[in-house]
Amino acid sequence: MTKAELVDKIAEKANMTKAHAERALNAFLETVEGTLVSEGKLTLTGFGTFIVDERKARVGRNPRTGAEIKIEATKVVKFRPGKILKDAVK
Repeated sequence: MTKAELVDKIAEKANMTKAHAERALNAFLETVEGTLVSEGKLTLTGFGTFIVDERKARVGRNPRTGAEIKIEATKVVKFRPGKILKDAVK
């Protein structure tokens, strides 16, 4: 599903215009991003938890040449689904 398709679904389910649905979705995404940057964790009960985690530096291999390369440490976002979401997907 693309963002445009998601906006259409939100507009349909919430009985609002596509413009309002897109603004609501953008506000939600900006809030999630801001919360992860500032707090590092966001829990949506029943849906799941987004967590910012630290990935350590490590040595990898260039698949084309086989040469070793150093991969820098970085932060990544992980998602753990909640029980309601897990049950819905089963």
